Amino acid sequence: MPHDHDEPLPQAPPGPTAGSQDPATVHLGHSRVDVDRRARTGDPEVVFGAGKSPAQVVEILATLHAAHPDTAVLATRLDEAALTAVAASLPDAVTDGLARTAVLGPLPVARGLVQVVAAGTSDGPVAAEAAVTAAVHGARVERVDDVGVAGIHRLLAVRDRLAEADCLVVVAGMEGALPSVVAGLVGVPLVGVPTSVGYGTGAGGYAALLSMLNSCAPGVVVVNVDNGYGAGVHAARVARASARGTRAGAD
Repeated sequence: MPHDHDEPLPQAPPGPTAGSQDPATVHLGHSRVDVDRRARTGDPEVVFGAGKSPAQVVEILATLHAAHPDTAVLATRLDEAALTAVAASLPDAVTDGLARTAVLGPLPVARGLVQVVAAGTSDGPVAAEAAVTAAVHGARVERVDDVGVAGIHRLLAVRDRLAEADCLVVVAGMEGALPSVVAGLVGVPLVGVPTSVGYGTGAGGYAALLSMLNSCAPGVVVVNVDNGYGAGVHAARVARASARGTRAGAD
């Protein structure tokens, strides 16, 4: 039922504050920052910048850094205003305008190799987000750019290099064929990232998404459209686990 104009609207119950007894959460008023996630999953919480004000991004990123000063914390999907605010307020942060990311704190020791493979230069922002994310999450990262299927000789020329990776992130728009082709050339764990690059019937990346989901090549894992962050986390965890397994086998 509609509320009377004089009746106050229901308010959310107050959450824990920075000085509360909940050590897993820092309450900033606008956000409840999960400072326990690293203990649970091995990786700190990441700031998704879309929809947040520049001031909110800065405060959350600084809070995560204070909780995890010995490792890098990450903010993604930052617009120009947020990138500028982070650079001004947190001068030790490393910002990347192409990836739309900010990283604060030292990168962890790299374990395992992730190669980020982009079909075209237009896929660069998503590929860059995946590369930054994988590095923040503890993998060594290499880029292989502009090897789309329209010039298949470019991909064949780097086939041996791709086989050296512990995990591949393969980024493609248009018809999204590249992950299937790569998965037919090497037996490396692979995550496909469809991008919204393309013309009308590409439907903002939906065509590439469906193509990757219906890949004939086995072993293709797929994330959502333009989700370089999700692919980077997945690939880094695969690479880290592979590095642990290699060391255990050597022992």
